[in-house]
Amino acid sequence: MAPTARAVLAGAEVVYGGARHLALAAGLIRGAARPWPSPLAGALAEIAALRPRPVAVLASGDPYCFGIGGRLGEVVAAEETLCLPAPSAFAWACARLGWPLAEVATLSLCGRELATLVPHLQPGARLLVLSADATTPAAVAGLLRQHGFGASTLHLMEALGGPRERVRRCHADAPLPELGALNLLGIALVAAPGARVVPLSCGLPDSLFEHDGQLTRQEMRAITLAALAPLQGELLWDVGGGAGSISIEWLLRHPAMRAVAIERRADRAARLARNAAALGVPRLSVIEGAAPAALSGLAPPDAVFIGGGAHLPGMIEAGWTALRPGGRLVVNAVTLASEAALLAACARCGGTLRRVAIERLDAVGPMQAFRPAMTVTQYVAVKS
Repeated sequence: MAPTARAVLAGAEVVYGGARHLALAAGLIRGAARPWPSPLAGALAEIAALRPRPVAVLASGDPYCFGIGGRLGEVVAAEETLCLPAPSAFAWACARLGWPLAEVATLSLCGRELATLVPHLQPGARLLVLSADATTPAAVAGLLRQHGFGASTLHLMEALGGPRERVRRCHADAPLPELGALNLLGIALVAAPGARVVPLSCGLPDSLFEHDGQLTRQEMRAITLAALAPLQGELLWDVGGGAGSISIEWLLRHPAMRAVAIERRADRAARLARNAAALGVPRLSVIEGAAPAALSGLAPPDAVFIGGGAHLPGMIEAGWTALRPGGRLVVNAVTLASEAALLAACARCGGTLRRVAIERLDAVGPMQAFRPAMTVTQYVAVKS
């Protein structure tokens, strides 16, 4: 620790930190040492209540890089704090591997599901992943093998920057050595032919979704996502979630995106959640219930998609009323009853209507011909 940090620590009346950190700095602490409780929220409330007494918080590396800094910012204003960061684990890792930090994806599996890695499994990409514990590297290697990335190189890095530092290398399809709990993974991804990769485009292949036929098909899904026009951090209501393809692709656009899928059938709601996990967005919130009643009490959305049931009384009105100003309502319909509801909504709220007809090449006996899919009428409106 630098002299400034030592002085701040010695002058603190109360010092919070993990048990490991408090033990390492025990000779420098003059005030009361308080290890983090579980859950952490109680300590945050204590820290807020201690203002303006001098309080120190111990954290390794950079507190604002997947660390405690963000949580502290929820209860104490930045201008009331002094942060003295050290190199982050990612900085140490890049220094050891010779990887430019700006060219790698930095991720954490501390308190996060393994499935969140899935969208980042791109051929030739490099990842730095903070492990939750000693079991994380083996779990990551298993995920890589499952998706056809078994030839990827794993750089196993332990206790970076300390006297117990160790860096080893192996492949994801090889046995992993025993590791300590404090470790980080550097992953150079290599995709085998046929590897399961989630494309970066809108309109994912239908084959990536488990479904029972209730699915917004690839071409129509791309058109629908374009109409929904997602912006960073926005919330989507996916009403009549089906297989969850719209809300899942919405979430894939950016890590800050949020979505709620409402599905009345229990089997489809369960399938929807499985699709979300398989495609790397387990944060999708799934509500089992019938709309529009199931929409009551939800946070106001920035966009609403209604993929079925537009003809039901109050369905379109519920979505339109809930939208924030500037929010987008997109409704797809294939039946005459739903088309009539869209015409009425367009007359009442404004917006635009379009009809989309898609034909796909298919076999007709020994010959081939284009077979038309059901024509979809799409209503798009922006709330002023």
